[in-house]
Amino acid sequence: MSNYQHILVAADFSKEFDSVMAKAMELQKLYNARLTLIHVVEYTGAMYTGEIPLPEDLDLDQRLAKQAETKLQAMIEEHNLTNAGFQVEIGTPKREIVRVAEEQKADLIVLGSHGRHGLQLLLGSTANGVLHQATCDVLAVRVESS
Repeated sequence: MSNYQHILVAADFSKEFDSVMAKAMELQKLYNARLTLIHVVEYTGAMYTGEIPLPEDLDLDQRLAKQAETKLQAMIEEHNLTNAGFQVEIGTPKREIVRVAEEQKADLIVLGSHGRHGLQLLLGSTANGVLHQATCDVLAVRVESS
């Protein structure tokens, strides 16, 4: 097993994310690694390219990104992660997670996986996309949907 120095944790703010965060913190302590939380706001502009235009002053993506920053900051404070950083991106989650991991030279990505089956598996998930595109190690923590 590698001696991880920088762990990137993909935060989705679900109820099940606590188990992902616990595993990331366990690894962070084990390796004395730097921890960065990332949340990706899925680009909403594509949903509004049809018949109903959005007013120009309504920037939903930016509002969602600001809310995500507040949530990540609260998460860092709640878990007393004094040296952790966070980043919010807008785009496709699997692409942005991989891009940020490469830019920040993370050597491990930790994210949740819901263990999808059938059609959902064929269409792919964020965890599956990150696993196949990342150049570093990926830990997909199995979470149960309630």
